[in-house]
Amino acid sequence: MNFFAKLFKKRYTGDVVDLVEDYRVDERNSYDGVPTIYYKIYLHDSNDKVGKIELRLSIEGDNIYYGHVGYNINRDYRGHHYAYEACKILFKIAREEFAMSELLITCSPENIASYKTLKKLNGELIDLVKVPTNHMLYILGEKTKYIFKYKINLD
Repeated sequence: MNFFAKLFKKRYTGDVVDLVEDYRVDERNSYDGVPTIYYKIYLHDSNDKVGKIELRLSIEGDNIYYGHVGYNINRDYRGHHYAYEACKILFKIAREEFAMSELLITCSPENIASYKTLKKLNGELIDLVKVPTNHMLYILGEKTKYIFKYKINLD
């Protein structure tokens, strides 16, 4: 990416954090056939990167175990609800730019911080599922997943 493209990346501002689109991957170039948009998470109005978040534009079949949203907050910035704030911005992007009315987000039962974030976002816990043994997440050690549903209806 050239210097000018980096300068003019779209920044989505929130009260606590901002999202900056990093890159997009179409279904042909993604690891699982799902178009995905990747964002960096910055402290509001700063260049302090605190993590990353992604929006998967569809989930079908075994992709349900990944969910529509994935995030990671850098270790030094954890405990400040930055994932929660980033998700609120991402919900708005999903609704306004991609006309998505519902998102599924998953987390492993062992990930207490993520579970608390998903509860704070007021999602509906719809299931605790076993990940199939041939799925990449299982191979990486994630044997079960909570699945939360979020309604983000267009107004």
